Amino acid sequence: MRLILLALLAATLHAQNIVLIAADQEYRSEEALPQLARILSTRHGFKCTVLYAIDPKDGTIDPGMPNIPGLEALAKADLLILFMRWVDLPDDQMKPLVDYIESGRPIIGMRTATHCFNLKSSKTYQRYTWNSKEWDGGFGRQVLGETWVAHHGRHGVESTRGIIAKGQERHPILRGIQDGEIWGPSDVYKVANPLPGDSQPLILGQVLSGMQPTDAPVEGPQNDPMMPVARAVLTGTQWGTGFIVGLAGAVGLLVSAKSLNEVATAISLNVQPPPYPIVKVCGLSLT
Repeated sequence: MRLILLALLAATLHAQNIVLIAADQEYRSEEALPQLARILSTRHGFKCTVLYAIDPKDGTIDPGMPNIPGLEALAKADLLILFMRWVDLPDDQMKPLVDYIESGRPIIGMRTATHCFNLKSSKTYQRYTWNSKEWDGGFGRQVLGETWVAHHGRHGVESTRGIIAKGQERHPILRGIQDGEIWGPSDVYKVANPLPGDSQPLILGQVLSGMQPTDAPVEGPQNDPMMPVARAVLTGTQWGTGFIVGLAGAVGLLVSAKSLNEVATAISLNVQPPPYPIVKVCGLSLT
């Protein structure tokens, strides 16, 4: 029933254009985003374009390469999905990204998108880098609600169960999702509490004692308080709309259908027909 409702929502959006960018060195975004694009295209009617970090010498996919051809596709995009990690892009490739972000169109970030830029080559767009002092916390904190801080759980040892934040049980992005049924093999990212601006936690990350969804939660300060791993961000400081998913990756999308449904719901809710208002930043973050 949930997929039928999503399909109906997507059908009303007249096959909007979605650009997905895969350029992380840890979570196999080059596998995860084609999976997501195929589902969004075949089941929900979106037109999807997946871009990769490419080695210009031989044309192979190389997540660590500071080269993402095809960014001109953003000019006609209605939604941008980012799965990037500490990418150092030159000015000519940053420009179409910045033009998109500052146009007010929606953004969905996955896992490492909070720290997707580590800009050493680009002088013009230094404010976007993950540890910017000019634009506190760079793109991550200003647009998606937080930048890279630290791992909160033990990476590769402790996994994460999603607990619905109090008062968010009826949020439209969480429609059809029950408390505790989201799980991911990745650990929780630490964030600075309280979240900036008008950020609204949707899902909290309960740190588990092992790498199975049935493992018990750990005791102590790791879960008191729990870090928000899904958040609606309304900072009012910059532009556009955004959504960030932290429990992601090639494996995570396969094992957690509910996380994928959450992303699909957010896409259906976030993609709006033009004109795009240049007002607040609205985001959702799963970290």
